[in-house]
Amino acid sequence: MPRTKRTASGVVGGLLGLVGLSAIAGVLVTATVTPAIAVGGTAAKGAISMFNELPPMLQIDTAMLPSTFYAKDPASGQYVEMAKFYEQNRDPVTLDQVAPVMIDALLSSEDNRYFAHGGVDLTGTTRAVISTLLKQGTSGGSSITQQYVKNVLLQQCERETAPGDTEALGACWDDYAGQEGLDGIERKLREMRYAITLEQQYSKEEILLGYLNIASWGGLTYGIEAAAQRYFSVSAANLNLNQAATLAGMVQSPNNYRLDQPENEVNGAADGYSVTKERRDSVLGRMIHDGKITQEEYDAALAAPIEPVIQELKKGCATAAGAEYFCTLVQESILSDPAFGAEQEDRELLLNRGGLKVYTTLDWNLQTRANDAMHSLVPAYMDTIQVGSSGLNIEASTGRVLSLTQNTNYDPEGAAPGTSPQVWAGDYRWGDSSIGFSVGSTFKVFTLIDWLEKGKSLNEQLDGRYRKNFTSHCGDDTITGTSENFASNPGYRGTPLKFTRDSLNSGFFAMAEQLDVCEIIDVAKRFGAVFGDPARDFDKVLFTLLGSGNVSPLGMGGAYAALANGGVYHKPRLIDSVQNADGSEIDLGINPDGTRVTTPEVAATALFALRGVMEGGTGDRGNPYDGTMVGGKTGTHESQQTWLIQTSSRVTSVAWVGQYNGDVPVEHTWVDQAGMMLNDIRYYLGRDLQAAADQFYPAPDFPAPDQNLIRVVLKDLPNVVGMTVDQATKVLEDAGFQVSVGTPVDADEAAGTITAQDPGAGRAAGGTLVTITPSTGKGKPDNTKGNVTIPDVTGQSFQKAIQALQGAGFTDLAQTCTSDPNAPGGGTVTSTSPAANTKAKPDTQVVIIYSAKNCNG
Repeated sequence: MPRTKRTASGVVGGLLGLVGLSAIAGVLVTATVTPAIAVGGTAAKGAISMFNELPPMLQIDTAMLPSTFYAKDPASGQYVEMAKFYEQNRDPVTLDQVAPVMIDALLSSEDNRYFAHGGVDLTGTTRAVISTLLKQGTSGGSSITQQYVKNVLLQQCERETAPGDTEALGACWDDYAGQEGLDGIERKLREMRYAITLEQQYSKEEILLGYLNIASWGGLTYGIEAAAQRYFSVSAANLNLNQAATLAGMVQSPNNYRLDQPENEVNGAADGYSVTKERRDSVLGRMIHDGKITQEEYDAALAAPIEPVIQELKKGCATAAGAEYFCTLVQESILSDPAFGAEQEDRELLLNRGGLKVYTTLDWNLQTRANDAMHSLVPAYMDTIQVGSSGLNIEASTGRVLSLTQNTNYDPEGAAPGTSPQVWAGDYRWGDSSIGFSVGSTFKVFTLIDWLEKGKSLNEQLDGRYRKNFTSHCGDDTITGTSENFASNPGYRGTPLKFTRDSLNSGFFAMAEQLDVCEIIDVAKRFGAVFGDPARDFDKVLFTLLGSGNVSPLGMGGAYAALANGGVYHKPRLIDSVQNADGSEIDLGINPDGTRVTTPEVAATALFALRGVMEGGTGDRGNPYDGTMVGGKTGTHESQQTWLIQTSSRVTSVAWVGQYNGDVPVEHTWVDQAGMMLNDIRYYLGRDLQAAADQFYPAPDFPAPDQNLIRVVLKDLPNVVGMTVDQATKVLEDAGFQVSVGTPVDADEAAGTITAQDPGAGRAAGGTLVTITPSTGKGKPDNTKGNVTIPDVTGQSFQKAIQALQGAGFTDLAQTCTSDPNAPGGGTVTSTSPAANTKAKPDTQVVIIYSAKNCNG
């Protein structure tokens, strides 16, 4: 805290009381360096006692350092800088990375006896004490070691002060570096004490380097390397005499001598930076006096103007050209991760002061392609809709985010149309991002996964026709709901394989009737597709299964990547590793093995269904068709958001196109830039994202689906002979079969009564088309002479059925086999055609319908 201000009389009195201390300061220093020198007098002895009681050791912490984000250069394979974050722009160097002329200029300017004294320049200190006594202040006379001490103390001030707290920082500076009155003398003594002990711990070269790296050169520029780059756009190693003398002069009063304010009326470009030039010329004079330069060098440098080549200070993600949103998400993930500090304030300080080296997952090849695709298709701004779009690639086996692009232009303020600081791709898990968007039918993949995890087949027949009420449950709670299909599609009886291909809402509701809605939601969470708003959760209603909830593009991409990775989930991440300033690694808690979220068999079978989406299904337009096998899913929510998520076995791509606010129908919004409706852009954005991934990350085909999960499911085929057409149709459809009404035939039964069905009653594949034949009611003709009754061989083995039919006189036998892993070794007959117990001529072909484990064996 600031010292209490003293009155003028108090200061005078104090000075008189410590006149002896002041007068012998030089002797005190000499005594400390050379104890053999005798020191006499009460005041001097008291001063030495006070001096020796000061803390002798100075704790030297690492100076504040910028944190740097890196991405790998695809051409060289080396990491290159993406962005920097700092309060002090500093780039530490070694002595051999500093031009010798710079060291000569600094020593001549600040401490030409540096290598001769023991930390305190006796001559300069004596002069400073006299100055203090006469002017009531301490100034000058400090050796480079003492200046280094002062800079270390001021750096400690800045470490201990919250960013922006100028009052506290000023008070701390006054405590450590104030120069007025007696306090100033005490501080000078403390500085001397630290300097002397510092030189006993470190070499002259180490102290000189420490000073070069810690000193301020004005504004946010600290250290000689940052100063050389800032003011002359060269490295410290390449400074010439003119530049070196200028920088050496500036360090004495850096904010007065700055060269980055050309409009300054006192020291600007118009007057040739006259104040700084005068100081530079003084340094040149000292250099020639010390024999550091020749007369010719001196004359040439003295005549030369000061010509700064200012390198703009760049910090933050605005400098990560082409990857601003990726960079922002990296920044937000650090500020929200306890691995970087318990509180957000701690994390912010570490990022801006701690010198972190952050190595990101960005692949510039994919990022460039993603940006090109995005900006060629999606405008940053439209008058008619608050358009938003995000595209990304995720490596399935690691969760590494390889690219991330957005339609808007990055601006931390986001005030202008078409600009935004917010990253659409993320959610609260990555910091201050969006809360995701309604994901539409891409969410259906979790119903599909739950279906397969329950052991159900993709080829099981279900009633996917639209109806008013579907009934499912959540635990013991009954849940009912209804949802129309796209374009008023009436739906159909079909299989989950077809429902997935066509994205049929009523088909997925039919699946949900055999499942638990809350267990499906749990599947989504297990796969990392959590609700994007931490204050909310998915609604426990049927409609949620169609994607009404908000999930981030990263969240959905990670889920699909887990399927591509054989059912092993890796949380999407943007950072490979982080090093502290000392080179030690920060543990990010990355699990290289990932988390198994489903079986390999379920993952492979789900991908088999998702392939149908991309090969002739709703996602066909987004398939690159470049020889790489892909599976995926489309999604649309309430005509406001559109998605295409697809994946190879190596890389998953996500394309979201919609609106970040509002509810304008996207299918009615024409985009001149793309030459298509807004709701169609996802196909082509997704296609380009996946095509780039397929090029740079060639992928093998998916593993084959599990045969048990694509089996044809046999059902009991009822006997409907004797029923009316309507009755028979209902019974067969309710049992899971399709119905075709054949041409009526003359028969004794009443008109409209079913006289025959094909295939006949027994076991048959669900969804099999059953032809029912009604009677005309006219009586059947007498053409039964010579007819033979077909024996009932249902349940017999295939071989026994042949024997029975041949024994009855039938010679023309055929067969139809259905694979069933649960069938006995010899197979089981499920029916015949014509049906059992009907009469037929012996030369009639009889088809034996049976199931077997291996129809080819």
